[in-house]
This record gives sequence, structure tokens and C-alpha cells, in this order.
Amino acid sequence: MQRSLMALVVVEITGTLVFMLKLAVPPPAKGDKGGITTNPLLATARFDQWDPLTATEATMLASNRFGFHPVVSHGLSSLPRHAVVRVDLPASASLYCLASAFKSHEESVALDLGCKRRTPTAMSAASKVKYSRQRWKQKAKSRADDNRYLRKELERLKRERDAYKKRAKQAEAQLRVQPPAALRPAIERKVDLVHVTLELFVRARISFRAVSRVLGVLAAPLGLAKAPCPQTVINWVTRLSITRLQQASTLPKNLLSADPFANGFIWIIDISIALGSGKLLAVLALDARHHARQASAPGLEHVHPLAVSVAESWTGEAVAEVLKELIGTLGRPVALLKDGGSALAKAADELSAEALGTRCLDDLSHVAANLLKHQYVHHPHFDTFLSACGQVSKHLKQSALACLAPPKTSTKARFMNLHRLVKWADQLLQHCRPGAARAGSALAKLRSALDQLPTCKAFIGLFRRDAETLLQCQEVLKVKGLSEQTREQCHQIVEAMPPSSPVRRGFEAWMAKHLAVASELGLDTVGLPISSDPIESLFGVVKQRSQGPIKDADRLAVYLPAFCGQRSQGDAAHVLEISVAQQQEVMGTVSSLSKQRRQVLPRPGSLESLFEADRPRHVELLAGSKNRSKSAIVSTLSNGYELVQGTCSEVDDEGTLPLNSVLAGASRA
Repeated sequence: MQRSLMALVVVEITGTLVFMLKLAVPPPAKGDKGGITTNPLLATARFDQWDPLTATEATMLASNRFGFHPVVSHGLSSLPRHAVVRVDLPASASLYCLASAFKSHEESVALDLGCKRRTPTAMSAASKVKYSRQRWKQKAKSRADDNRYLRKELERLKRERDAYKKRAKQAEAQLRVQPPAALRPAIERKVDLVHVTLELFVRARISFRAVSRVLGVLAAPLGLAKAPCPQTVINWVTRLSITRLQQASTLPKNLLSADPFANGFIWIIDISIALGSGKLLAVLALDARHHARQASAPGLEHVHPLAVSVAESWTGEAVAEVLKELIGTLGRPVALLKDGGSALAKAADELSAEALGTRCLDDLSHVAANLLKHQYVHHPHFDTFLSACGQVSKHLKQSALACLAPPKTSTKARFMNLHRLVKWADQLLQHCRPGAARAGSALAKLRSALDQLPTCKAFIGLFRRDAETLLQCQEVLKVKGLSEQTREQCHQIVEAMPPSSPVRRGFEAWMAKHLAVASELGLDTVGLPISSDPIESLFGVVKQRSQGPIKDADRLAVYLPAFCGQRSQGDAAHVLEISVAQQQEVMGTVSSLSKQRRQVLPRPGSLESLFEADRPRHVELLAGSKNRSKSAIVSTLSNGYELVQGTCSEVDDEGTLPLNSVLAGASRA
């Protein structure tokens, strides 16, 4: 906003005051923003009509050039010719005017108001008009383009809004006419329900009743009309076990060039502890090139069940019979991976005596436990240590120091987990700092509960050193297998033990023996599997799924194959294909201790029924078809094929060599 400007114009000729001109600069007009206004001296009181010479000039000066506003009044009646009126104004006024005050056509007067912004000779009138016109056209075009874009966008938004409104009204009308469609259920097919049920039992590791309850809670979200009952879950798991054993006969054989007559698998065999009235014998197949294909240690998802059998006791001959039946159906394995049990070792000898033997591998964990056992079982402080741990546990429980109680360890296979107890003792003794303790303090109470444990400090230090060294070696060998590279790593680890230590020497001897087997099979660069942890884990998982107050080996044997391998929709489809009659035919009459308990315990005088001759037999599940003569997969040649070379030559090239011919040829030789 501009301030008003007042100025006095004094024209003095021969000392006489001629006139006084009052000029005012009002605010700019609201027209063009470029400042196009009228000349202040020429646009007043018909001053431009006093002389024809000034008319054109007045019209020109009143054009859109200077930005002047008209003045209210003026008077030039007494002005002589060629008089110059000089007005001193600020530069911001920017006034310029040339007028004629005349009585004739030659008489004129010029007013020089001190304007320095423009001169008539700087630009011609036509150029100024053309320049002003171009600026106006550019601004008008820019405004037109903006208005055109906004107008089109507004039209587009209106069209989209109308379309949305129309569709919304149509949808509301349809909803009023038709009820809302039901949500699509998450489980539409029965095979999907079977797959989810099996995953809950096998992968989530929950019981049969828990599976039924979980599905009952999620019945509405999953779209289930009714959740399967616990017995249905049991049947599906049982049929999954049958499916697993049937699939074992169709496993692809990854033959090794070093042993082309073997089936390319390492069989892991083990016998469980007594479970009720029987013991479990399990045989699992593991790919011999597992470490070349997997970057992790073998687990339950990497093994395939071949046989599950229950007996009151297992001897070498009985185990050998089961293995011979499997060899007759699936072929000879690359090696047998077992623990140090005498029955399994005798079974391997039985197979070798009948020309069906193969290589034997000793499990790494059991070898380490046996080395520690031979070294420390006769240590003078070993029995004292075990007794002191029992006394400490008794004193610490049900006290403020109960959190320091020793971990629970099994009395069977004690040296498999004795390192946990030794580590606990070492950590507990570190809390007992030397020096006197205040009476009634926590340290005094802890010292009073330690019994003779401090006297075993030397034994604890030695055992923990050897045990932790072997544990580090096991971690390397179980994940990567036994190879030249892993043997070098283990050599560096065992340097923590003295060179004369029997534990170190025994472990190095075991590595040298099994590395020779790996070199024979061509696995010394990729790694030889030497851990039976999968079968140990399988026994532990199955024991947790036991039913009733008594662990039943027969009942657990039925569920054991279901935990092996990876489950898919195809497995669920195979489960539904097995009928009840087929299930009973394969499983037979399973001897259930829980059922016998319900039948005998509340009925006095019924004990004789437990010893009847026709009582149910134990479970025996073997991979392959029941009719060996019609089986598509028959045993490969044994490593005693030199003895039956004549028999082999009589077999047709397209045929297979049955197991009985191998045995007969070997016996004749």
C-alpha cells in the first residue's frame, strides 16, 4: 500500500508567482497489475484539447506505459510561452509530462518533473505497444492453460465420483435382495484335514486327545462341521506308519561307484530299553551321501523307516533274522551304523558268516561315552562324586537354594549325559569363595549342603576337560561327517588333552579306523555319516507319546514310522486309501497292555487269560511286500557273489536274484 504524496509546483517568472499545482499519487488502480494507468497531467480538465498539437501527445501519454494516475485539478492560464516548470518530486513518483501551454500553435510549455525512468527516444511507441501486447498474450495464454487443465480434472473427478456412486448403489441393492455369501472354509477336502491332523501330531508333538481338542476349537474358522475324535486320529497315524513302510520299497537307490552291489544307504539299527513287556528294534535308512546333499546333521526328516519289531528280549540271532529279511527285499546296505551293544555286534557277525555281511560303523556318541567310562569309572573319586551329588540334591531341594539343585540324569547309559552333572558341580563350587562366611548367610548354607563335593574338585576338572573336548569334536563330526578336513579340525581340538591321555588316543584311533572306511567308499572328501542320533531321537519322541499308565512297546511300535520323513498332501491321500480291513491285515491283533489291564485288574480270577496260547503276539512291521516271490524289488547280490557265480550266470539278464538262491549258493559253497 503506497502513501499519498503531496507536492507544490512553483513557477516563477520575473519574480512573479504564476500558479500552484497540487499533485496527489493515489493507490494503484485495480485494473492491470502491470501498472498501466493514465498520465496525471494530461488526463485532467480537458487539458489535452487546448491545442491540436497536444491531442495526439495526450492520447499517447495516456496509454498503457507509465502507470500514472489522474490528478484532481490544475491551472495553467497565465503561463507564458516556452516557460519551464520544474517540480522537485521523489524518484518514486516517476512522473514525466510534456505539455503545450499556448495562445497560438507555436506556443508551448514543457514541464520537466525530473523523471529519469523513461525517455521518448529509448523505444518507439510502436515497439512499446508491441512489447506490452506480447506480455499480455503470454500471461493470458498461461492462465488459459491452467484453467483448461483444472477444468478437465474437475470433469474427470466428477465422472469417477458418479461412477462410484452408481456402483455403490447397485451393490447396496444386491445386498438387500440377496443374503451375504458364506465364507470359503479353510479346509474344503478331507485330505487337507488329514494332513493338518498328522502335522499337529508329528510336528507339533501333541497327544491324540490334544489334536482332537485343538481341531475342535478351530472348527468354525477352519470350516469343519465336526472335529475328528481321538480314535480317528490314532487310525490316521497308524495308516501313516503303514504308508511309510510301503514307500520304503520304492526308495531310489543312490549307488556308490566304490560298492555297486549295495543299495546306497546306511542302515541305522538300535534296540530300545524295556518298555512294558518288550523291547523295540528299529532299522532306519540314511543316504550314504547325506553330507554331500545336506548342510545339517541327519534328523528324523532325513531317514526312512525299514523295520519295527518288538520282542521280550533281543539276541544276535534274532536281530540277524530281521536284517536278512530286509536284505532279501531291499538289498544289502553300504554299512550298518550301530552302538556298542553286544546283540547288534553279534548280528553283524551272523550276516558276515552267511556272506551277507557289510561294513560296521560305531556311533560317535557311544564311542565318546565308552572312552570316558573306561577312563573314569575306576577313578577313586567317581563313587564319592555320585554320592555327594545325591546328598547335595537332597539338601538343596525344598529350600531357598532349590534353584541350585543338580540336573536329573539317567542311571542307564550314565556316561552319555554325565558331563551335565560334572558341569553343574564345577559351576556350583565356583560360588564357594575361600574365606570365612558369616553365620546364617547364603554362602554358609550352601557350604553346609555340599557334603563331600569339594573333595572331588580334581576329578571334576579332569572329567570336564575331556568331556567338553569330545563334545566339540562331536559337534563338528555330526554336522559335517567324517572326512579329511574334519579329522584335522578334531586333531586341533583334542590338543587340549595330554598326548598320553587314553581318551585322546582312543578317539584318534576311532577316527583313523572310520576314515579308512570313508576312503574305501569314496566319501572321505564329502563326509561319512557316523552318528545314530536320529534313531535315539525317534525312541525319545515315541516314549513321550505313550498311552496309559504303562509304557507299551507294541503300541509305540505302531506309531514309530510315522515320525520319519517329511509329510505331504500325497501322504495324506495314501492314508485315506488304506481301508480298515487293510489296516487290520497289516497290523494284526496288537497286544495292548492298557487293554489287558482293563480286562484283568478289576476281575479277580482272570490271571490265566494272560498266559493263554492264543494271546496276541508282538508287533513286527517290515518294509516291502509280504509275498517276496512277487515283489518287484528283490535283493541285490551280496558281497559273497564270488561263491555263487555259477548260480548268477543262470539268472536271466532281465530277472533278479532272489534271496533264497543267494543263501542256497553260499551254503553249497
